[in-house]
Amino acid sequence: MRITFLGAAEEVTGSCFLMETGRARFIVDCGMFQGGREAYRKNLSALAFGFPSKELDFVILTHAHLDHSGLLPRLAAMGFRGPVFVTPATGDLIEVILLDSAHIQEKETEWENRHKRDRHVRRGWERAPLYTVNQARECLRARRAVVYDKEFNPGPGVRCVFRDAGHILGSAILELWLEEGGHSRKIVFSGDVGQPARPVLRDPTVIRDADYLVIESTYGNRIHRNLDDTEDELVKAIQEAFRRGGNVIMPAFAVGRTQEVLYLLTALVRAGRLPPLTIYVDSPMANTATELTLRHRDLLDDETLELIEWQRGHPDRPRIRFVQEVEESMALNQIRSGAIILAASGMCEAGRIKHHLRHNLARRECAIVITGFQAAGTLGRRLVNGARSVRIFGEEIPVRATIHTIGGLSAHADSEALLDWLRHFGRPPRRTFVVHGETATAHGFAVAIRNRLGWEGVDVPQYDQTMELA
Repeated sequence: MRITFLGAAEEVTGSCFLMETGRARFIVDCGMFQGGREAYRKNLSALAFGFPSKELDFVILTHAHLDHSGLLPRLAAMGFRGPVFVTPATGDLIEVILLDSAHIQEKETEWENRHKRDRHVRRGWERAPLYTVNQARECLRARRAVVYDKEFNPGPGVRCVFRDAGHILGSAILELWLEEGGHSRKIVFSGDVGQPARPVLRDPTVIRDADYLVIESTYGNRIHRNLDDTEDELVKAIQEAFRRGGNVIMPAFAVGRTQEVLYLLTALVRAGRLPPLTIYVDSPMANTATELTLRHRDLLDDETLELIEWQRGHPDRPRIRFVQEVEESMALNQIRSGAIILAASGMCEAGRIKHHLRHNLARRECAIVITGFQAAGTLGRRLVNGARSVRIFGEEIPVRATIHTIGGLSAHADSEALLDWLRHFGRPPRRTFVVHGETATAHGFAVAIRNRLGWEGVDVPQYDQTMELA
């Protein structure tokens, strides 16, 4: 048996791990690469998978985020016809996420080809979407939902259990047992591990043992601010922007982060730290994801359920407006002050957030509050890194607004939380593979595992590298 790392190797995006035994061939996750033109080329290339899609028996998803699920429609378009195993909430969310991704790709491809047609004609090509809405819709037929903590058998010699990862709604740690030649080996895929003691979701499930471990390292070199400091910074950013007569623009992942920010803002209003606010959620996908969150109440923590009841009936609750139509979204750009606008995409690469940045970045009185990880090469990363101007829709926009990074809202465990999660293992795995982190971060976290936990056999795999699992 062996594993091949087809993504998230010395980078954060594109999670995809090919598992092979004598009786089964499947992938864990099928993520999209994100972050500029190189990512687009990786996604477009058939080598992004490194194998004929028709030869796969099945797919297992740890959760719904694009960097873990975003190439499923392309995989299906290339010939894959097997089942895709998900938790029920992940199954609901990928329908929203993949259809939205396909729609954005179709629209942005159409715009780019129309505005750059002369240059493309000279080169002899036009840009194509990675997949269409119809292809995304078709691949969803393959979903097979399995609840947490229930063992299932997706193929011969393969047993699996999903455990709650506490990252986003439906996110899972995957416990996987492979049998071959009379031997059984347990492989654990951490997926994305949530930060414990954070709002909305339950804490990540503790895992006690594994022969082989694939562990994420998104924030493997960082310690998050505690929630109190995060709340203080958020309150200050909002108060100062409103005092200056500006708006607060918050890029937020539609799934997970938007709901967490809504929780936090509502809790701050309830505590009297902010006045009753008007909050605009300008993302159809976030609107649907919020509905799904309320539908899957069994996955929420007690504090969140109690706050939901308060929000429903209290006269001083914040006014949350879910913006659906394009005309409503455009009208928000006429608001000059006092608005909090949450919009996707969280890394500012697509969607309505780009329009709000275009109208507010150049205004000194406004605040841009970054609420999540920004991958290298993205517009959000350039803002975090202090760019003086950025290009949006072909126009150079000066950055005069104040940029805030609220680190404590991360849905990913920080380095200390990851190490604490690893300490629950009764014995070190035979080998540990550190993935889902930028090069320096992944290698730094591997060193921390070796030095602080005393584990041996800790590796940072490279893209397309194959490891034998003895």
